[in-house]
Amino acid sequence: MPLSKDLEKLIINCIRTLSMDAVQKANSGHPGTPMALAPVAFTIWDRFIKHNPKNPDWPNRDRFVLSAGHASMLIYSLLHINGYNVSIDDIKNFRKLHSICAGHPEYGLTSGVETTTGPLGQGIATSVGMAIAEKWLAEYFNRDGFKIIDYNIYSICSDGDLMEGISGEAASLAGHLGLGNLVWVYDDNEITIEGDTDLAFSEDVGTRFISYGWNVEYVADANDIDSINNAILNSNNQDKPSIIVLKSHIAYGSPNMQDNHLSHGAPLGEEEISLTKEFYGWDPDKTFFVPKEIDEYRESVVRKGEQSEADWKEGFEGYAQKYPELAKEFEILQSGLLPEGWEDELPVFPPDEKGTATRSANGKILNAIGKNVPWLLGGAADVGSSTKTYITDAASFLKNNYKGRNFHFGIREHAMAAAINGMCLSKLRPYASTYFVFSDYMKPSIRLAALMKIPTIYVFTHDSLGVGEDGPTHQPIEHLTALRATPNLEVLRPADANELSVLWKHVLNLNDRPSAFILTRQNVPVIDREKYNSQDGALRGAYIIADTDEFPEIILIATGSEVHICLEVYEALASEGIKVRVVSMPCWSLFDSQSDEYKEEVLPSTIPVRLSVEAGATFGWEKYVGSNGKGRAFGIDRFGESAPGDVVMNEFGFNKDNILSECKKLLKANA
Repeated sequence: MPLSKDLEKLIINCIRTLSMDAVQKANSGHPGTPMALAPVAFTIWDRFIKHNPKNPDWPNRDRFVLSAGHASMLIYSLLHINGYNVSIDDIKNFRKLHSICAGHPEYGLTSGVETTTGPLGQGIATSVGMAIAEKWLAEYFNRDGFKIIDYNIYSICSDGDLMEGISGEAASLAGHLGLGNLVWVYDDNEITIEGDTDLAFSEDVGTRFISYGWNVEYVADANDIDSINNAILNSNNQDKPSIIVLKSHIAYGSPNMQDNHLSHGAPLGEEEISLTKEFYGWDPDKTFFVPKEIDEYRESVVRKGEQSEADWKEGFEGYAQKYPELAKEFEILQSGLLPEGWEDELPVFPPDEKGTATRSANGKILNAIGKNVPWLLGGAADVGSSTKTYITDAASFLKNNYKGRNFHFGIREHAMAAAINGMCLSKLRPYASTYFVFSDYMKPSIRLAALMKIPTIYVFTHDSLGVGEDGPTHQPIEHLTALRATPNLEVLRPADANELSVLWKHVLNLNDRPSAFILTRQNVPVIDREKYNSQDGALRGAYIIADTDEFPEIILIATGSEVHICLEVYEALASEGIKVRVVSMPCWSLFDSQSDEYKEEVLPSTIPVRLSVEAGATFGWEKYVGSNGKGRAFGIDRFGESAPGDVVMNEFGFNKDNILSECKKLLKANA
């Protein structure tokens, strides 16, 4: 039954006043946008969003993404009014230490927040991944008479979101794929922090999106609920994504701050809030006031949500009876687990002096896993044939084939990284791939994945100077350091194909962090594990791969393609009677998580003479080689050169003879 106009107005104004009061109490925040967008947010949630406040993770819920994350009080007010676990006390603690109502919405912190937003453009780009996931899940699981997956994704974005380059990449991809389950509402308020948008933004947004292949709707007044309703209805009947261009007034109702850029990111002040509440017909003396009619409305929303999920569960029970294997897979996927025996076909590579590029080995590993994990899927930014990330027995994900598992993200690294965040938040296990140097383009989304603690996977190839002729523009130097400095991100640079294979076991068993594989373009030897220690040691982040029977005089520590060089040096030093240990350290963070006893066993504090060898920046290696002058980090702290890969590696000293010389210098200096 439709709500009365009076109740609708009451709820809308409650969203506005809660937002104003919270920002004022916190003495920081963004009141203007929640005041302007309360009507459209209410309309989406009341008339369109299918959800259950008592089970925010119900798989078939619609998704709502507040890409304009600075307007976070909009979603906190909505969540409180709709019966989620956000209390008035939580709202009173907006932006306070340990509050669940943080300055910008955070996934995992606040019930009902679907993704972390705030860095502009990230939310809408992530929503594209959510829409992709819905299409794939529906194609994989749905059967005639059983729509197990059938939901839409709604996002509110701002001028700032659309100015960010990632929005163009994401919108282009969504239009190309025909994602008709995706609706963006663009808050066209003509205001940015610095002033009017005409200072920097004058494009025709609607025409831009028509060129992307989107449906475009226009609403001339953000307070016109009927027009908003019709625009969303039209959007939901499309075979393409839709954007609603919504004209609004920032800080609507404020006598002195409406349409003023100063209302974007600062409290209105007590006096202005009182005047604005009077305009809304609200008691100016009441703060954080929620009328009893809204309490009754909340109860009805909860009942409706519980009934929606109950109906879905009833349908799922029938589905499980008719399609038990699919139902079991669905439950495994939703639990974040993997099918039993998924790792049974992981390849073991025979010793090979000539070796193989770890990017090539990864292609074989990926396909072995893909046979047993149907929801492992992903692709590359137009370089899949080079990064070797195709699942060979699967089709491409295209507008006319949403069953495909190979994604062609195009040359859109920014959007690719955000999209797989959305896919991962939808319970898939997605990977994204490109050349390592372009991880810079992906860093904002990688950082958000780490912040959200979601298990996205990045496959970065062409990992070092070994890239060769493409030169310093394509030769990563500082990139390992940058990723390793990111909290909660597992960065893995395996020594050979077998280390890589076992490290996939670690990565796919993670549910609380993203992982980045750093792989070679050039061949590296597959190490003889009869002669050297087992690759299983890689599962502890670092391990002794070669050792002396006596107390070592020096420890060599290496990652990736430099491990085999250190093993050659090991043989040379051992032949001269020098006692040496080699440690392969594919993952710093994994090693750091081990017990103190294990870390001391691998890198004893009584052996200070150490040399790390890695074809990247040396910054950070002092943690393992020490800073007392007895140890040294050997790497590259300048940009590379254009020449064949082996020539460049030799030029910068990454060869047996030079590392042997460095070891002897270090031993002599510490004799």
